[in-house]
Amino acid sequence: MQKKPNRVVLWIIGVVVAALLLTDVLPSFAQAYETAFAGPVAARQDDGRILVAQADGQPRKKRRTLMDLLFGNDEVEEPKAPVVERPVVKKQPKKAADLPPPKPKIEKAPGATRLAVFGDSMATDVAKALDRFYAEDPNIVIISQAVGDSGIVRVDYFDWPKKIGESIAEDNFDIAIFILGINDRQKMSLNGKSYASLSPEWLAGYSARVSSIVQQLRTANKPTIWVGLPPMEAPKFGQTMIQVNEIDRLAAFGGGAEFLDIFDKFATEEGKYTRNGPDLNGTTVRMRKDDGIHFSTAGADKLAFYLSQSLRNYYRGGGTVGVAVADPLLGTDAQVMMRPPYQGLGQMKLLEVAGAVISLTHAPRRAAELVSATSADLDPVGFDLTQLIEAPVGRADAFGVGVMPSTETAGTEQ
Repeated sequence: MQKKPNRVVLWIIGVVVAALLLTDVLPSFAQAYETAFAGPVAARQDDGRILVAQADGQPRKKRRTLMDLLFGNDEVEEPKAPVVERPVVKKQPKKAADLPPPKPKIEKAPGATRLAVFGDSMATDVAKALDRFYAEDPNIVIISQAVGDSGIVRVDYFDWPKKIGESIAEDNFDIAIFILGINDRQKMSLNGKSYASLSPEWLAGYSARVSSIVQQLRTANKPTIWVGLPPMEAPKFGQTMIQVNEIDRLAAFGGGAEFLDIFDKFATEEGKYTRNGPDLNGTTVRMRKDDGIHFSTAGADKLAFYLSQSLRNYYRGGGTVGVAVADPLLGTDAQVMMRPPYQGLGQMKLLEVAGAVISLTHAPRRAAELVSATSADLDPVGFDLTQLIEAPVGRADAFGVGVMPSTETAGTEQ
């Protein structure tokens, strides 16, 4: 009788055969899958290059199976896949931001009008601002003649009346602009004596020196604009500069020069110092420097604009200069007065009427005050309304209201 094989033994043999088949077949399937679906294998080198191994049609290293481990199999060294370098496109870095290129400098014409700016350190800022303002005008050239720390008082340091005469003799300018005075709040030496600031002798000496400068320029037919000083931050210093302004104003008018008053243009509505203010575009910016005296760049540019308006009287482009200096008092009641030095309140009153002098203490009446004025405030010397009624009919001052003249009156008038 034949024995039937043991089922347990058959089951063990089947498991072993299945394991052997799986260890040989599964790696083949995995390798085929990688070959069909896997992309190129890339590796990045340290130098930034990307290396790509091409897999299509290239032999790969054979995986070792369980049979190879049990019975051994000499592995054949297969050739390595060639390495191909993929070109790397580097992004160009953005160009660094920079300021816009400066405007090309306009070459000035040989016969351009020569505008000289005389004065102290404030004149330096004004000259730079005018140079910017007329940068594109080839027919005018700005010449800075500023001397820092100079003034009218200390002629031992710098003698402006003398130096302006030398400049006129050299004929190195056509139009003069003066801005001077911030260094003059100090004692003045006259005829060997020293006088305190703003004393009567000091005022007379200061006025004489300014008048000397203006008179020399007028005699040489050099149009001149004397620029007044703006408000100052320090109260005492500012009060002195206001009085210096008035001396310069009188001397400029007396010598036939133009006085450009800029006080209100750089002050508050109350007439006081302010650091900020509207620029030429109406934007509120800083007008003055930290010292409370000098102009900032925006402030100097604003002043240059006002100067350009006054310069239209003398400079009209094309290199021509109007050398006829007008008398600002011509045609007024003050034209018959004596020229500086001014004497007496009568002449000062004539100057106020002519508009040459503006009183700093007298405030004009406002419209509201005029409307609400009482009879005591009205001028007693006025037109009497009864004259409208008493005037004969037909006369110019009757205004259609007058009385009919009697026959006797009519005959008398005839």
